[in-house]
Amino acid sequence: MSSVALARHLQALLLLWPLLLLLPPATPGPLARTGVRRLGIRGPGGSPGLRPPPGARGAGVCKSRPLDLVFVIDSSRSVRPLEFTKVKTFVSRIIDTLEIGAADTRVAVVNYASTVKIEFQLHTYSEKQALKQAVARIKPLSTGTMSGLAIQTTMEEAFTVEAGARGPTSNIPKVAIIVTDGRPQDQVNEVAARARASGIELYAVGVDRADMDSLKMMASEPLDEHVFYVETYGVIEKLSSRFQETFCALDPCMLGTHQCQHVCVSDGDGRHHCECSQGYTLNADKKTCSVIDKCALNTHECEQICVNDRTGSYHCECYEGYSLNADRKTCAAQDKCSLGTHGCQHICVNDGAESHHCECFEGYSLNADKKTCSVHNKCALGTHGCQHICVSDGAASYHCDCFPGYTLNEDKRTCSDIEEARRLISTEGTCGCEATLVFQEKVSSSLQRLNTKHILFWTKLQVNE
Repeated sequence: MSSVALARHLQALLLLWPLLLLLPPATPGPLARTGVRRLGIRGPGGSPGLRPPPGARGAGVCKSRPLDLVFVIDSSRSVRPLEFTKVKTFVSRIIDTLEIGAADTRVAVVNYASTVKIEFQLHTYSEKQALKQAVARIKPLSTGTMSGLAIQTTMEEAFTVEAGARGPTSNIPKVAIIVTDGRPQDQVNEVAARARASGIELYAVGVDRADMDSLKMMASEPLDEHVFYVETYGVIEKLSSRFQETFCALDPCMLGTHQCQHVCVSDGDGRHHCECSQGYTLNADKKTCSVIDKCALNTHECEQICVNDRTGSYHCECYEGYSLNADRKTCAAQDKCSLGTHGCQHICVNDGAESHHCECFEGYSLNADKKTCSVHNKCALGTHGCQHICVSDGAASYHCDCFPGYTLNEDKRTCSDIEEARRLISTEGTCGCEATLVFQEKVSSSLQRLNTKHILFWTKLQVNE
């Protein structure tokens, strides 16, 4: 490309750059659109699954299903103004977790005491902020507790098509949450049963002095999922998260509640399944994982020894006298003499890559086992104790002799100078014999001590060998 063409090309890119910044982000790939994500990964050591950051449940973790939802709230005299404000906050918190709209969740509020007032219908608000503002404006009625009348009004007036409820063909659940702190002053058993039979799912939330038997009469089955109780209105807001989990399609992989030992895979609509890391297999409980014995499968390709690792993998090793090659699978023979595994008693001699033979020190011969050694010339060993000359008499015997001009002493090991003895005898006269004897004794004693030291020295040397 010429310099002129290159300059024109760069100029065109600079002109298009502002337009490139305005382009929408790339469309997610197929896996991103289907919501299949691998989350909550745990290592073989069992590290905890990933959990969402604070506030993440309302943004992507939870996708609420469409509902026709009616709050039925008790505002009798027993509910103080501050406590009633807590109830309204509780209602608003639940609304915050829902997708509000004409095609999503519709919300109505029924306020009751000894009388019943529908504050607004299901079709009144389709925008979340306006709905929460309407909840904030609700005033308590401050009279008795007619829970049965409230349920009947909800069934007959709030859950009607005219009031905004969607018909049976829409397959939209009809849900009512009743909040009360007292005992109903009318019968709730029959009217609650009719409401449930009409297809309304009833949740009963009791506070403080609420009668538990009455709550159970009102609520749908199973009761442990539809009856809630808190000691004060001050903690009722904590129940909003329970209803969020009930009304939303939760992603257990993101929440960290999946119990998968290794990998949690989201399948959408609150469903998931567990998988295992490489080298592991899923157990019968569909949650935990066991290491695959690749060595037993005989797929390891190790030339000599396969060793399973705790991580679900394996490594190769070699027999004694061999070393692992760079491919980490095959083995090569080592220098057995340098390894010290040769078994030779005295000397190991390498003959090549994989062979060796044994030899013995001077004075020894190799036995039939080709490894150990036996002495064959004690004179060669240097442990004979002869002062001058050691003469071998066979495989294991010897005798001592002296250099010329010396004579072997009675100990058969040491030697004395013949001329020195004669001179002493000739110069000492009559006392010569006695002097000679003293001299001989001294010489003999000294030689014997020297010979003893010599024997001890060679004995220690042989032991060390």
